[in-house]
Amino acid sequence: MKTVILSDIPKTENPHGIEAKKIHENDHVQVVHMTLKSGEKLKKHTTPVDVFFYILEGTCTVEIGDEIQTVTKDTLVDSPAHIPHGLQNNSNSILRLLVVKTPRPNSDQNKETIHNMLKNK
Repeated sequence: MKTVILSDIPKTENPHGIEAKKIHENDHVQVVHMTLKSGEKLKKHTTPVDVFFYILEGTCTVEIGDEIQTVTKDTLVDSPAHIPHGLQNNSNSILRLLVVKTPRPNSDQNKETIHNMLKNK
């Protein structure tokens, strides 16, 4: 049995400047736990793989393509590959969520995603 304790995982650097910790990864999936303070955001970008967000705590505004919606705890948001997406914590409290990418992007795909995001600042 493999167990993971969130507090034992180091933070992952990311272009969003938010707290992100990879809690699970294999050939098929990548799961990242993110914590956003009030006002922080996951900048709008595209990914070459399907993504879903699962809100663990808090409220945020999510943008997928042309749709914008406010979502709260215990909500899953589907974000298909190649569709611009982002989210922002507009509340006064902490936002915690899981970001699940499937299939797991390879390192070249990750580099391309980051390059495109930085280019479109």
